[in-house]
Amino acid sequence: MLQHVTVGLDGSAESAAAAEWAAREALLRTATLRLVLVADSPDPPRPGPDEGDAFDDVLAGTARALRGGNPGLEVRTQRLSGRPPAVLAREAATSGLVVLGSRGLGSVRGFLLGSVAMATIVGTDRPVVLVRPGNEPRTEAYAEDLPRAEPHANSGPRPARPGELAGASGPVVVGVDVHDACEPVLDFAFGEAALRGGRLRAVHSWMLPPFGRDALALDMALQEMRPDVVRALRNVLAPWRQKYPSVDVDELTPVGGASEQLLHAADGAALVVVGRRIRTGRIGAHVGPVTHAVIHHCGSPVAVVAHA
Repeated sequence: MLQHVTVGLDGSAESAAAAEWAAREALLRTATLRLVLVADSPDPPRPGPDEGDAFDDVLAGTARALRGGNPGLEVRTQRLSGRPPAVLAREAATSGLVVLGSRGLGSVRGFLLGSVAMATIVGTDRPVVLVRPGNEPRTEAYAEDLPRAEPHANSGPRPARPGELAGASGPVVVGVDVHDACEPVLDFAFGEAALRGGRLRAVHSWMLPPFGRDALALDMALQEMRPDVVRALRNVLAPWRQKYPSVDVDELTPVGGASEQLLHAADGAALVVVGRRIRTGRIGAHVGPVTHAVIHHCGSPVAVVAHA
């Protein structure tokens, strides 16, 4: 396991929430936390009361707050220039994990950040975790330490504000396709569950053939087909149960659409793990529809793991 976790900062409450989540992850992994702020400008601003000072304040203030709230955590900071997705993807190559803030859908700013996050995800083979604020407030001491310097009006990043984290104590949830079991995805999910105390919820959804309004035929098909689906999921998970004996696994095989059922199972999760196939289409690299839906609609942190 590579010995640092990288988190991308932009001065927002969302990236502050990502940094807090990443700090706990780094402690779990006994890893160094690296805070990276990427400025679009190719040349660093001159010293003075401008955006340069604000960027540095965000890095220094976040590092100070995280060190104070997480005794024993080693925190390093780095300010870089360039296009954020390209720079973050490059930095991911030497990281065990990359963590980014996520606003999901609902605002122009959120869409732009979503574009950065998505471009970073498809630009690296390393696992990327997206974190959005939740409903639990941070401690007052942490809030007081957050950087508050105002950046230049046209700089983009703004000071971090007290944020919240969701899903800190629930199980790890992973989506499983029994027809295309993805070893990197399952290995990551089981490993994260082991770090968090050994609770994993494995979800494989499936569809029944259409029977119109024939409820009896539908019920008979359900009873006939479900044992095979349950057996297939158990077989896929068997090697990972053996590799991670401390992990307690709940195997779920709900009937319904994959996105809907995975989002339902993800309620209250500490982390949701989904896969992304490494491939390039005519319009460039992309994620599948299930992963796309989970990224945009799941309230818990979402880990996207690349696989062949």
